[in-house]
Amino acid sequence: MKILITGASRGIGRAIALAAAKTGRFHHMHLTCRKSLDKLEEIREEILGIDPELLVSIGQGDLQSVDDANIIAKEMGPIDVIINNAAVSYTGPLIDMTEDMWNDTISTNISSIFYICKAFLPEMIARHSGQIINISSVWGNVGASCETIYSASKGAVNSFTKALAKELAPSGIQVNAVAFGMVDTDMNAHLTSDDIEALRDEIPTGHIMSTSEAAEAVMKVLEMPKELTGQIITVDGGWT
Repeated sequence: MKILITGASRGIGRAIALAAAKTGRFHHMHLTCRKSLDKLEEIREEILGIDPELLVSIGQGDLQSVDDANIIAKEMGPIDVIINNAAVSYTGPLIDMTEDMWNDTISTNISSIFYICKAFLPEMIARHSGQIINISSVWGNVGASCETIYSASKGAVNSFTKALAKELAPSGIQVNAVAFGMVDTDMNAHLTSDDIEALRDEIPTGHIMSTSEAAEAVMKVLEMPKELTGQIITVDGGWT
């Protein structure tokens, strides 16, 4: 089986790549990132330490068009699993956000999903097989103050997921999203220790997920029967 993971250089994407390697289900894994090709090289070496037989290809660059995604599709050929994880976030009042911040967020968080799906779906539809998991956020469900742009982008991811799942269900293709709550990633590096403790107090389980725990949830979704499709699976410790 072949798997594509975008935004794989760090955080949840990196953890998903390592978790997927440990399953032994895949013979080819392609990892993409925006800037940190050196980090992808490190992850590739770590993955090969887990499964030396796994073909791990990597690529750097923004997914700014269908043509960019088509290049990856041509290199990989027919694919079985797509994990759309690439994301950026800008924090602050909306009046302080710039047009560039808006465009960057929408391009990275939702347009890239459109480009990837458009490039790879013809082969999936022809084979009546495939799984797509879009990594979302609870802010896409409920919104977050001072993260309006990010929340809007993840809300779009959720709607995209539900609509595409209905479109592809007759072709036997699963499309789901996993909406995470608080996960210990670089995206939350702007939070102070007091901020983190305040958030922890809001979470009924009192637990902030590690990236490996988040990746485990994604692996579980991959194991689910085809009847699980079009769902926004919220993993947040009962927070929202």
